[in-house]
Amino acid sequence: MPRANPDRLRAPEGLDDLLLYRLSRLQAVAGSMVVRVCEGRYGITRREWRLLALLVEQPGLQPSQLADKAGLDRARTSRAVGSLVDKQLVERIAGVADRRQATLQPTARGLAIAEEMFPLVRALNAELLTALDDGEVAVLDAALDRLQAQAGRMAAEAVLPKADRRRGKAARGG
Repeated sequence: MPRANPDRLRAPEGLDDLLLYRLSRLQAVAGSMVVRVCEGRYGITRREWRLLALLVEQPGLQPSQLADKAGLDRARTSRAVGSLVDKQLVERIAGVADRRQATLQPTARGLAIAEEMFPLVRALNAELLTALDDGEVAVLDAALDRLQAQAGRMAAEAVLPKADRRRGKAARGG
């Protein structure tokens, strides 16, 4: 195994040295196994799995709260929730005082799927982490917490233009 080189991450010289690119590649490969479980065995997308799992842990969230917890925009969350409702895995409960203030609950079927899926996804995570010893896992866990906090601070302070995929498409001539 190559020896760790902090300069590679701190002063990247190419795409393969960028932290976010490397994390994205890891997610693509390891995440593809989760996609197989989700789509191949249960007929749901990985995004739907994320939302369902969050609702099992915290039932009664409003769609906007669910979007925030999942780290997704509200439009994508709304589409995925709609799909979960259509598949009868999640139900919308209208608010008593204001029917627009709906909350989301997993259905009995949604709970059953989540309870069946979680051990499979947990096993994939555990197998991936066998590449590290216990000390390295502890360091990784702490590092991920610090990186998440730093990313949150950066996003809150960012003075970058808002993402507009349509604009990017137009810029490409499509």
